[in-house]
Amino acid sequence: MATTLTLKSGTSWADAWQRCLTVAPEAFRDDRVLNLWNSTWQADGRALPATSPVDGSPIAGPPRLDRATAHQAVRASLDQHRAWRHIPLDERRARVAATLDALTQHRDLLALLLVWEIGKPWRLAQADVDRAIDGVRWYVDGIETMVADRAPLDGPVSNVASWNYPMSVLVHAVLVQALAGNAVIAKTPTDGGVACLTLACALAAREGIPVTLVSGSGGELSEALVRAPEIGCVSFVGGRDTGAAVATAVADLGKRHVLEQEGLNTWGIWNYTDWDALTAVVPKLFDYGKQRCTAYPRFVVQRELFDEFLAAYLPAVRRLRVGHPLAVEKRDDAYPQLDFGPVINAAKAKELQDQVAEAIDRGAVPLHRGRLADARFLPGQDTSAYVQPVTLLNPPPSSPLHHAEPFGPVDTIVLVDTEAELLAAMNASNGALVATLSTDDRATYERLAPQIRAFKVGHGKPRSRGDRDELFGGFGASWRGAFVGGELLVRAVTQGPAGERLPGNFPEYQLLP
Repeated sequence: MATTLTLKSGTSWADAWQRCLTVAPEAFRDDRVLNLWNSTWQADGRALPATSPVDGSPIAGPPRLDRATAHQAVRASLDQHRAWRHIPLDERRARVAATLDALTQHRDLLALLLVWEIGKPWRLAQADVDRAIDGVRWYVDGIETMVADRAPLDGPVSNVASWNYPMSVLVHAVLVQALAGNAVIAKTPTDGGVACLTLACALAAREGIPVTLVSGSGGELSEALVRAPEIGCVSFVGGRDTGAAVATAVADLGKRHVLEQEGLNTWGIWNYTDWDALTAVVPKLFDYGKQRCTAYPRFVVQRELFDEFLAAYLPAVRRLRVGHPLAVEKRDDAYPQLDFGPVINAAKAKELQDQVAEAIDRGAVPLHRGRLADARFLPGQDTSAYVQPVTLLNPPPSSPLHHAEPFGPVDTIVLVDTEAELLAAMNASNGALVATLSTDDRATYERLAPQIRAFKVGHGKPRSRGDRDELFGGFGASWRGAFVGGELLVRAVTQGPAGERLPGNFPEYQLLP
């Protein structure tokens, strides 16, 4: 008989919100968050209603600014920038280090907000916070050599990022940019993370970090956050459609930019026998329901190995643990160990379900479809944002699942017979961030890997953004502008010698580190 689950003690949204009001009363008011600009928390903007993907219950929504107010915020940030760029490095370092101490103190609250706002399981929510803190500490310790003979930009850095990694991507970038001598602007993602970012920015602002945090629609604010002459650099993480519009704007203006966009990351199987290793890695590939830019939603498999591939893959995917990230048997139990919870919202869940149904209707073969009844839920809770894992063989070319990243727990498999077919299938999306080739023969890997259009290619192991000194970028349409990671992140947001060509993927050149 199934056990009736309950919410873990002290983890309700009401509990988290009350803790936010206590920790940062200047940034949270009643049932809404505030915008931060001109060094002041502002009760402006129109707060939109929002719901948690975890159970459909109401949570705080983004207070959306209009275009005119956003322009005021950008001009105020330029004033902050002109003062901050002259602050001595030792003082900047001390203030960023103090911010990291504050983030560490409130690590669990930041993680709990991520659970409710974007549906991360507890383990992954903590990891997102920890990666932000640990990553920035590495820069604090080594920043002197990175900024030697370099200067801050002429204006603040504007950050527009997706909702899936508010801490380890957005907050991490903001703090490193500030450490390098820039004022920073961050737009809260429309789909989630506003309370977590508000708390993080409140802790940073208390330490004197020149941060601006605003909410609003991309269309409404892009004129200010992307095209405004005050902006020194645009840092964007998101989809290709929005990224293309940003790329056009920054190219027209000759503005410094870092644009990370999606690509179809692929995992190739060719002349391979280490099936136990594949079985072990499959659950890790489903972390956070594959809602990340370095997920692997496509397997390209040598046809004669298909039966052995399925024998290794299917048992692993059938064991995936899905459900409410805070549902436990007893209120004081440890957090549940899940591979993923909901996708970002009910609309995304329906989109994925419709894409799967359409692909099957047009000829894709369903190899695995998890049952929602097998997931861990609270009695009677809303489950409209949950999608169980699905695996399809040969999605038709007319399906978005054939050529684009689904950003959800949907795997597709393509069978190939020759190395040429393998490479063509692995390069289906005109550039990717990561890829992996599993083959027993090292010489085969070294011969084929350079022909795979991904910035990082693994040999039988997944690749990721990486941390600290690991570089990151993309090829083709997956990346525009300067590469980042390690010292390249600092170089991307500082000025070097005249005529410097930054490593990156630009319309006029591509330069690898």
